[in-house]
Amino acid sequence: MTRLLVLNPGSTSTKAAVYSDGHCEGKTTIVHYADELDQYSHIMQQYSFRTEAVRGWLFNQGLTRLPFDGIMARGGLLSPIPSGTYLVNDAVLDDLRHCRYGVHASNLAALMADEFSKAWEIPAFIADPVVVDELQDAARVSGHPEIERRSIFHALNQKAAARKAAERLQRTYSGAHLIVAHLGGGISVGAHYQGRVIDVNNALDGEGPMSPERAGTLPVTGLIRHVFRTGIQKEQLYRRLVGQGGLVAHLGSNDGREIEERIVAGDARARQIYDVMAYQIGKEIGRCSMVLRGCVHGIVLTGGLAHSHYLVEKIKHFIDWIAPVIVLAGENELQALAEAGFRVFEANEQARVYPSGRFV
Repeated sequence: MTRLLVLNPGSTSTKAAVYSDGHCEGKTTIVHYADELDQYSHIMQQYSFRTEAVRGWLFNQGLTRLPFDGIMARGGLLSPIPSGTYLVNDAVLDDLRHCRYGVHASNLAALMADEFSKAWEIPAFIADPVVVDELQDAARVSGHPEIERRSIFHALNQKAAARKAAERLQRTYSGAHLIVAHLGGGISVGAHYQGRVIDVNNALDGEGPMSPERAGTLPVTGLIRHVFRTGIQKEQLYRRLVGQGGLVAHLGSNDGREIEERIVAGDARARQIYDVMAYQIGKEIGRCSMVLRGCVHGIVLTGGLAHSHYLVEKIKHFIDWIAPVIVLAGENELQALAEAGFRVFEANEQARVYPSGRFV
């Protein structure tokens, strides 16, 4: 029997769980309030505070009475790497500790895992971080040689959802052609070809469809004119497009439930923008069907917004002619991390080694 501690820190919370023999013994979401986080000037300074919060939860729940076999942590912003489960080594810790590829709360996960790992003398791993890069060469090229497309997306949930969908379709993931759309605060749509995501929009930076918090791909000349007309600075522009774009910009809210309530109440503007988001998601799925040359075994809708019957039906209206649509709602990152760990401990999947010295 394999027993794992799973860690997933986010911007204002830390999620933790204990999985044993494929089942969840207990899980929690530890909320971190602004006055707690404000005392830290940099995200990296929070790892001891968050680690102690998890340690306290484990103790209070009596979950430390049995030994652990390993720790699974959410992957942070690292160098682009293939999909897989990676041993937390010095190279991982060094890149995350110095935020070499970007600053994000998920960078804390491996550092927290390493502390438990050393105390308990067990291995720690990360799995399918957002920087998973399996793009085919054609997908990297943009319309300008100085600007290359990047693979940054909801790799952990997309991969987990794709495996479940392949099983429902009675196929192996490595033998399936799938399109997976993760619908959350950011939206990523990936073309999964025989176990590899060969094309996907950069969801972190807001490429692709409009989402609750991201503007999506914009008309280039319109964006240029906007910048020169307003004189907006780089950081302000980035926040406006990533975090304050999409539904937030149009409707003042990133809450799909609230917007749907407004639609039911007769808000025509809310209906128009929400329907446009569904249209853009459908269009991105259509683009991925071209990448797979029309041979698509299934389309998967996952993420928090996949709970919305209204949005799912709107998207289906545009894409159900392509392939069967499978809805796997929610962002089951803790479970996905646990499953990755069980594949290493119980299914003899080889853990990968993150390479050092790749920073450019």
